[in-house]
Amino acid sequence: MNIKFIENGTVTTPMGFTAQGVCASVKPSNKTKRDLALICCEKPCSAAAVYTKNLVKSSTIEITKKHLENGTAQAIIANSGNANTCNADGVAVAKKMCDIAAQTLGVNADDVIVASTGVIGQPLPIEPIINGAEMMRGKLSKDGGTNAAEAIMTTDTVKKEAAVEFVLDGKTVTIGGIAKGSGMIHINMGTMLSFITTDAAVSSAMLSEALGEAVELSYNMVSVDGDTSTNDTLAVMASGLAGNTEITEKNEDYKTFVAALTALCKTLAKKLAGDGEGATKLLICSVANAKTENDAKGVAKSVICSSLLKAAMFGEDANWGRVLCAIGYSGMDVDVKKVDLSFVSAAGEISVCKNGAGIAFSEEKAKEILSEKEITIKIDLKDGTAYAEAYGCDLTYDYVKINGDYRT
Repeated sequence: MNIKFIENGTVTTPMGFTAQGVCASVKPSNKTKRDLALICCEKPCSAAAVYTKNLVKSSTIEITKKHLENGTAQAIIANSGNANTCNADGVAVAKKMCDIAAQTLGVNADDVIVASTGVIGQPLPIEPIINGAEMMRGKLSKDGGTNAAEAIMTTDTVKKEAAVEFVLDGKTVTIGGIAKGSGMIHINMGTMLSFITTDAAVSSAMLSEALGEAVELSYNMVSVDGDTSTNDTLAVMASGLAGNTEITEKNEDYKTFVAALTALCKTLAKKLAGDGEGATKLLICSVANAKTENDAKGVAKSVICSSLLKAAMFGEDANWGRVLCAIGYSGMDVDVKKVDLSFVSAAGEISVCKNGAGIAFSEEKAKEILSEKEITIKIDLKDGTAYAEAYGCDLTYDYVKINGDYRT
């Protein structure tokens, strides 16, 4: 199939969707950055979501789960600057946010997805939400998607948005999305909010299945710092306005849709990893020829999560032993005496290990390769045909600086 990435694509690229983001000063100290977002569809949509696996969860997740029990949603309200987590009045505030969105947009409050991100354990004031929503009344537009992307950012340094186009049942179909996340990101998502829209016609049951498949190969393969957050929410809405025959079973159209959704999610996942707190490099760990997909994924995750390896990549040090070490404690079915390893970037590729043992290589060339902004840690297990990728970043001094005074 032909999946085309759309230039400047965002969450409002699919038919039927508009959005906006404003500075509501959710944190009183914030006077300029957008921190409240609204996304809306012109009609009720099929909808699905996945959430953090942390036992401590934002109150917004409880409300969103309840609202999606019928598989339908029409709007999203999300704020940054405050997580609305571990608050005695958290559920009431989350409900109120849905009411505010409903009144602003003219939709049913039960069809609103709500999400928050920011500092944990501080009460979320409702007045900025009320004021911010009023500022957006009548101002949601097709051009507002990038403003919504900014509004959900916390320590992110860049907005994360993308859209793809493909053909389904003879119809041109689009999927668009935005995401935020920079720190507190680990396998099973992270401090991550992501909102995806599509004009494909797909039932809520199949949308949920497709989202689950896409997440396993994208967001659940990202780690920045080993901390799984309390607020992770990835929600998708499908308007059906593309006019394709509704996907209600796992047929060829379903497979095509999953492939396109996965491509979009992988792109956003890489943007998350590359913008990790304090990061200077995007790390991609590719694992080929594993016995099973589970083995490939397990090895890739183990390597990308290694603090020692991440620090070495920051220092542009081809310390390949740290990769082998991480493979060894991954718990996967691997014959370490078969492992080949190389580092790859725009500056070239250098092999550093063959059959589990070191080989001679140029340290100067290795440093040149590791000086690039995107580095692939290429592993060949030579034990099967399965493949997987995981995404992460280097570990820098700035990560500690950012998190040393995050609340203030």
